[in-house]
Amino acid sequence: MIADCGFVHTMRFEFSTAHRIIFGPGVAEQIPDLVTRCGERAFLVLGGTPGRFGRIAEQIASRGVACESFGIGGEPTTDMVRAAVASAREAEAQVVVAIGGGSVLDAGKAVAALLTNEGELPDYLEVVGEGRPLRNDAAPCIAVPTTAGTGAEVTYNAVLAVPEQQVKVSMRSPLMLPRWAVLDPLLTHSMPPALTASTGLDALTQLIEAFVSHKANALTDGVCREGLQRAGRSLRRAFEEGDNAEAREDMAIASLFSGIALANAKLGAVHGFAGPLGGMTDGPHGVICGKLLPYVMEANVRTIRTRAADSPAVARFDEVGRILTGRDNAKASDAVAWIQETCDLFRLPGLRRYGLREGDFPEVVAKAGKASSMKGNPIELRDDELAEILRQAID
Repeated sequence: MIADCGFVHTMRFEFSTAHRIIFGPGVAEQIPDLVTRCGERAFLVLGGTPGRFGRIAEQIASRGVACESFGIGGEPTTDMVRAAVASAREAEAQVVVAIGGGSVLDAGKAVAALLTNEGELPDYLEVVGEGRPLRNDAAPCIAVPTTAGTGAEVTYNAVLAVPEQQVKVSMRSPLMLPRWAVLDPLLTHSMPPALTASTGLDALTQLIEAFVSHKANALTDGVCREGLQRAGRSLRRAFEEGDNAEAREDMAIASLFSGIALANAKLGAVHGFAGPLGGMTDGPHGVICGKLLPYVMEANVRTIRTRAADSPAVARFDEVGRILTGRDNAKASDAVAWIQETCDLFRLPGLRRYGLREGDFPEVVAKAGKASSMKGNPIELRDDELAEILRQAID
């Protein structure tokens, strides 16, 4: 029996994460040795500047491993992943090494899964495909994040854009968890301020949503609390002082913990919106999350007090306020104010900047209502309440 660290007194939960997590400055040097454990043919999925990782590729090749590289420019689409899978199959790849931001890691996980499972990508996609379960473990995947935000190195889904349908969908299976998650904070030092802000807000949102989710449990609670403490003291510092090693390390841990938490406790309305908005606009995922977060928090707290007064979720929002501000008497409203101040510091624009229009609200609300992330929200929000959140975030 657990008295007060969860949403129910009798708690049951499962927990999963990457098979092995390796964290610390300089641990990227271990990548070539990890690759050699998996075979003689490696497939490298890299970000927009693949030349940056030439040294790693050379070190892998020097160990007698054949390397084939594939670049992912921007957020991955289903067409990009299909092309990557075709290249990996042609190369008869035995291990996938994904080095980059969350988009690259998601693409790498999808490639690794399809190397060992029959069929094609649409067979396994949610919403727009058949959503079939994977039958076999993915090929060994080494996930190496170069940003601090998505936590994709420890999650078991891959978010892919379907431009022709203006939607983002997931390929999802516990069998997609990477074999190794290699987190070297030194790789994040080169992020420019805007990317630091966007990815950091994504991590912050994931920590908060997993903490207040009705699927939260004692294990994810501890992960979220630690991650929120680190994000609270270092998100702004990382933005203002890009070479601050302590702040970069804090945000790398916050990102990692946010991925662990969301994979085991679900998310909420912010990410319920983010999927449709990511498909319908050109807004960066983290910017969308950051812009929506304070308004979703306000709506959740207000609605819980009105329709579910006995819910412990408000106390959790209050705790977020205490962690982020460092003040013992802080409330949920102080958390909202802290987030708004942070977004102002980051000069986050309204979502109109990225193409959202008032006439899009009904479609966005309808799509968000069907999103899997919405199921973790601490209370069900009505369509009019969801539309009001969009009205607040558009400018």
